[in-house]
Amino acid sequence: MDRSVYERYGGFAQVSRIVLDFYDRLLEDDELGPFFDEVDMARIVDHQTKFIAMLLGGPAHYTDDQIARVHAHLAIGAAHFDRLSTMLAQTLADHGMSADDVAHVVAEFDRRRTFVVKP
Repeated sequence: MDRSVYERYGGFAQVSRIVLDFYDRLLEDDELGPFFDEVDMARIVDHQTKFIAMLLGGPAHYTDDQIARVHAHLAIGAAHFDRLSTMLAQTLADHGMSADDVAHVVAEFDRRRTFVVKP
């Protein structure tokens, strides 16, 4: 039986490290950092860890409606989402994920674009 990307890369412990690194990068970014100015970072890191785990085939699950609802109040544009996607890909690669697995995870992330980006 094939193991999920989540299992191959160390499960929740490794996803947690990836997400913490990802948010360090986001907070330092001039374009994306301001989205997190008034945010409970512990809470968002917890949710994002579960979300990234889901994208890797892990046990967490978020519906498209939940994703849309959480992001409804934010003015996230296509360029913001593209930057997030690029930064996610780089973070995953920097943590030793293969190019094929990075492409798979980023495709799963990009599939949710319409629930996050405001037209």
